[in-house]
Amino acid sequence: MTDLTVLLPPSETKREGGDPTRTLDLGALSFPELADERAAVITAARSVSSEESSARTALKLGPRSIAERLRNLELDSSPTMPAIERYTGVLYDPLGAEGADETTRRWWAEHVVIQSAMFGPIGAGDRIPAYRLSHDSRLGALRLAKHWPAAAADALVARSHGLVLDLRSEGYRALGPVPGAVALRVVSVDEGGRRKALNHWNKTAKGRLVALLGRTAAEVVDTDELLAWARAHDVVLERTADGWDLVADSLEAVPA
Repeated sequence: MTDLTVLLPPSETKREGGDPTRTLDLGALSFPELADERAAVITAARSVSSEESSARTALKLGPRSIAERLRNLELDSSPTMPAIERYTGVLYDPLGAEGADETTRRWWAEHVVIQSAMFGPIGAGDRIPAYRLSHDSRLGALRLAKHWPAAAADALVARSHGLVLDLRSEGYRALGPVPGAVALRVVSVDEGGRRKALNHWNKTAKGRLVALLGRTAAEVVDTDELLAWARAHDVVLERTADGWDLVADSLEAVPA
């Protein structure tokens, strides 16, 4: 139970390695009520990953990435690490998760939920192995777009007793919709005050935002407190007629 829940998408790229003495324990993941859904996806992912031909189509693997299918065959025996460290890329790199202090890690563990295609929603501190699966992967008769939404949404709504800040991409938002969640549009503002929505760099801004929330151990209950927190840390976050805008330039001072 938490007053603020931050929802993140996973990343296609993942850090290798982890603790070989701690393998995947589905029972230890957050949202244990999703155990059956997780087991079904793992079974289907193993099936399509068993041969190169099926894996290439189902997981959209090219010649350089075809070996990633083997990750799905070794989920039970692979080393694990906290999800917030497993994912890499333009959203996760600004977090600096590997070098984060204990206070920041604790805040992430309590407030950040990552929408995994393989495991559904998981906590930032949940230990997971490397895997290969995306929101639009095709797993034979099992369709992620039908398999996850109802169960994941129920689990997320049951956990969320306050503000939900939804930083997921559209594809992952669809796997676990949360009514009433605050979704941010990341924008840049030119000298004339005109706003332009960002594409690639919006992930970096979101990563910097979550890094700052963690480092400041933000205590946020509702949107008014979120706006107050943003003002206190020189983050430009505004309600607009179309929703919520996060001005990327205001986060440039946060390491990326």
